[in-house]
Amino acid sequence: MTVSRREFLQWSAATAALAGAGLDLSASPAKVTPKKILILGGTGYLGPATIEFAQARGHQVTMFNRGKTRPDLFPGVEKRHGDRDPAKGEGLRALETGSWDAVIDNSAYYPRTVAASAGLLAPRVKQYLIISSISAYKEPNPENGTEDAPLAALADPAVEDMGKDYANYGGLKALCEQAAQKAMPGRTAVIRPGYIVGPDDPSGRFTYWPVRFDRGGEIAVPGAPSDPVQIIDVRDLAAWLVHLVEEGTTGVFNACGPEKRLAWGSLVEAFQKAGSPGARPVWIPADFLAKQEGLEFPIWAPYAGETKGFHTWRNDRAVRAGLRFRPALETVRDTLAWFKTQEKAEKGRTKLAGPGPDQEAKLLAAWKEAAGPKP
Repeated sequence: MTVSRREFLQWSAATAALAGAGLDLSASPAKVTPKKILILGGTGYLGPATIEFAQARGHQVTMFNRGKTRPDLFPGVEKRHGDRDPAKGEGLRALETGSWDAVIDNSAYYPRTVAASAGLLAPRVKQYLIISSISAYKEPNPENGTEDAPLAALADPAVEDMGKDYANYGGLKALCEQAAQKAMPGRTAVIRPGYIVGPDDPSGRFTYWPVRFDRGGEIAVPGAPSDPVQIIDVRDLAAWLVHLVEEGTTGVFNACGPEKRLAWGSLVEAFQKAGSPGARPVWIPADFLAKQEGLEFPIWAPYAGETKGFHTWRNDRAVRAGLRFRPALETVRDTLAWFKTQEKAEKGRTKLAGPGPDQEAKLLAAWKEAAGPKP
């Protein structure tokens, strides 16, 4: 990802990247009222995408983080260093001065630290956007759930540990939301994304699929083509966050895409179109996969049992507030192209989730044996 551009290049690049997203880019940066935006974090994944788009729209950005992750990003942006935990090192002292139109908090993990930052900034900030997660909802998730669905709860609200297999993650996110809302009542926007995907993704979850299909051959694909799946391109989410700041929007929103339900089979077709002509998906039913130990496929979840509602969240409210989505094929192609540049550089974020080649081959062989010869 480019870390700095001149104003014209910033705007033209953002326009080209988002032209397929259905966003209204008719207003040039000169016609947008500049905002002062504070990003808590900013060097991970969503943060850089948000900063790029904010700069392209002519906004003034300040970053607050520890200065340890990718410190070379955005050399022209004001950077303040400290710790989200006020009890560690310099804590939040770097934020004791200054005022901003909006804060985008994309490093909110523990309610105590969110309460500290939101409370400190409340007198000097107009709007607080907190990036939460659909994991904040109580499990099992309802099918076609709205923002009014019950939230996850923790037996010990004071816990500051994600727990085994991140069991506390959802409950902590829900408490972080509440901490921000308490500090700035009526001035918060709570954003609950599902899978954030696209170029620069360090998790390797979505990236696994374009890369695997590009390698070709028989590919183990879980579930059924009709299973639902929800994703949101990081660039679309970033653009929408800036849009919410420009409009001063508050409320609670599911940031899941696309606008209409996406079938897993349609996404697999996009992987095929972007990948090797010799890629051949082999569909393996969920009930067979459930019997295999130590096997996980990223992004997909069984459309049954406790995960039936996982990929079905309603996004009407976010769409009405301006959220738009680019075609899935564009995200797939851009993700694969980005990954290949990382490979050539022999550095970057090339970790991939999903089964390795040997594990996949073993699964395919087991499924073929269980399914028997074709009639």
